[in-house]
Amino acid sequence: MKLNAWRETPFFSDRERAALAWTEAATNVSQTHVPDDVFDELKKNFSEKEIVHLTLAVAMINLWNRVAISLRSLPGHYRAGAAKSGAAAS
Repeated sequence: MKLNAWRETPFFSDRERAALAWTEAATNVSQTHVPDDVFDELKKNFSEKEIVHLTLAVAMINLWNRVAISLRSLPGHYRAGAAKSGAAAS
């Protein structure tokens, strides 16, 4: 799921906006290098421990997305136990 218009909507709190901006910046780290203003806003809304947890959650989501994309996984085609039993996913 992609959340494109989070900046334009009135539906998010300052804390949620800080988390969304952090998620976006951390995901695009090779382009944005995580800007200082994004980090400063994050520090206003989250404790150090929460920042670590949020960063690890973002990193894990990005890892799983990269694995799925690299292995050409198709949404809705995963079958639990298929690899273990040798059955091909269809």
